Amino acid sequence: MAISPEEFRLFRDYIERECGIRVGDAKEYLVESRLSSLMTQNGCATFGDFYALASGNRAPGLRDRIVDAMTTNETLWFRDNHPFSMLSEVFLRQMADEIIAGKRTRIRIWSAACSTGQEPYSIAMTIEEFARKRSVLPLEYVDIVATDISPSVLFSAMAGRYTGAVMTRGMPDDFRARYFDKAGEVWAIKERIRKMVRFKKFNLQEDFGPLGRFDAIFCRNVAIYFSDEFKRALFKRFAALLRPAGYLVLGASESISGYAPNDFRMHTHEKGIYYRVH
Repeated sequence: MAISPEEFRLFRDYIERECGIRVGDAKEYLVESRLSSLMTQNGCATFGDFYALASGNRAPGLRDRIVDAMTTNETLWFRDNHPFSMLSEVFLRQMADEIIAGKRTRIRIWSAACSTGQEPYSIAMTIEEFARKRSVLPLEYVDIVATDISPSVLFSAMAGRYTGAVMTRGMPDDFRARYFDKAGEVWAIKERIRKMVRFKKFNLQEDFGPLGRFDAIFCRNVAIYFSDEFKRALFKRFAALLRPAGYLVLGASESISGYAPNDFRMHTHEKGIYYRVH
């Protein structure tokens, strides 16, 4: 069943309203391909009927399933490499020095839109590698919070079990040997690493207050799907959530420029870019 221009407009607005994702013009095919099976599963003959069902909240869990279907969950281990080099060689080094000086006893990192867990677990492995070399950083000082709007990807992330195909996407052989156990046809992340991460269902449109303050936020390859207005609000809220001089890491194709230039200062490390809140 093809989606009409009016039905597309209704769903485009619904999706942005519910999760902040901005579906571009002339993307009718995207909504059709991702929602058509859900539409038929719910007994709807047209996208108009499906919209009425979704917007009327008459089907429990349907909103989450729609958002899940429209969310891009592309991810891999140690994606782009530079963010993890910056974490180890800049962020953790500075925070470890503060621990030595008695200026801090805790490190809090937020992995926003964490998908199936590769980013927060990559963060956890990077921290353990750093801690093995500098014993001044006890792992109990570290709190990693990982959030996503999708219940299905969070379920996979919390399980910490990955197929062989997934493990070929960015995972170094020595890290696989050190941090995973073979469990039949899958690889299971070791319990000590899994326990370093706390997963939570969270919509970036929600109040950030209950999350607490953070020393670093990783929000990568997410803002590109949001409207300019939402990006401006989001980056300002990140600035308010970070502790003084806290770190923000975005995706390689994303930038603060034009959205919150007065809240952050850009820095570079090797080929990577990060931001520090004023």
